[in-house]
Amino acid sequence: MQALILAGGEGTRLRPLTLTRPKPAVTLVDRPFIAYMVDWIARHGITDVVIACGFGSDAVREALDDGRREAPRLRYVQEPEPLGTAGPLRLAADQGMLDDRFLVLNGDLLADLDLSALIRAHQDRRAAVTLALHSVQDPSSYGLVRRAGGPHAPGGSATAAGGEVWGFLEKPTSEEIDTDEVNAGAYVVDSSVIQLIPRGRMFSIEREVFPRLVGRGLYGHRLEGYWMDVGTPERYLEASWDVLEGRVRTELGDRLGGAGLLVADEATVDPRASVRPPALLEPGVSVEADAVIDRAVVGRAAAIGEGATVSGSVVLGDCRVGPRALVEGAILAPGAVVGDGARIGAGSVIGEGARIEAGSEIEAGARVDPGRVAS
Repeated sequence: MQALILAGGEGTRLRPLTLTRPKPAVTLVDRPFIAYMVDWIARHGITDVVIACGFGSDAVREALDDGRREAPRLRYVQEPEPLGTAGPLRLAADQGMLDDRFLVLNGDLLADLDLSALIRAHQDRRAAVTLALHSVQDPSSYGLVRRAGGPHAPGGSATAAGGEVWGFLEKPTSEEIDTDEVNAGAYVVDSSVIQLIPRGRMFSIEREVFPRLVGRGLYGHRLEGYWMDVGTPERYLEASWDVLEGRVRTELGDRLGGAGLLVADEATVDPRASVRPPALLEPGVSVEADAVIDRAVVGRAAAIGEGATVSGSVVLGDCRVGPRALVEGAILAPGAVVGDGARIGAGSVIGEGARIEAGSEIEAGARVDPGRVAS
């Protein structure tokens, strides 16, 4: 079994983080985001991964081809222009890169769902496509999937076996919500489906392929476990804490063992500073006296000045937070500088190499573009 990761999106909801590097290459806690997906896939015996790249493809390759990974094998297919969620399947198939049956995964997932169970369900049903379904508390911003065997099944068929999909509803209103099962962005696909996808243009697998397969071998299979679409700054921060606190299974979480705190040997923390879990301080980090690190990620070679506070925030590599500055509930892209006594409001995202002048106050939810000087 092989997998195709759709990594060609532009990550517009995560801007300005994604203005200087593609979303799959953005660091989540301790590694490029897409590396979590490759690790997840590998745990389920996938030995061949095809990555469909678009914007910033060189950065995606660099993020994964760093010499640390022996398996699975990684191959790349380059979209000449945006092809949606279905077009990359056709492109990869035309280049002879796909087998008779393969996994497809949206490139913005952080999850530990049981992909092996999804593959088994697909094989047992001899399906054309089997969708991974997941339960969410508020499905209003997702695509509902209606299937036989669910509480929404028509004609009293809630106990029907098989899970055959009979309908979809995108971004339903509260009155329309009749199930908690949403499309989890992971599918097992039979190669026969490729013929439904035209060549060389944008095409949606959710809106233009799946509806055509209703009644023709389209199934849903519910999977329990952790699942998040890491598409906004709020979810990015939430995902960071979930990794540190072990809510999702990851290699870093296994190393932390539930402690939620890792200070690299090569980090320098003044004994008068305070570091409160969950927190990660990477190699080369320096934290000066009376600084407070509280529920935070501080990336490689970042510096936290005397009396500064970094709370509920991610400060990526090579950032500088000046003395007495406050960074609260924010994200600092690599190389950002926060001047002495400046205050960064909750929900703010500071772009790569941006500089916040001393004494400035950045309002909650602000976006500061890469390289900009803000006062």
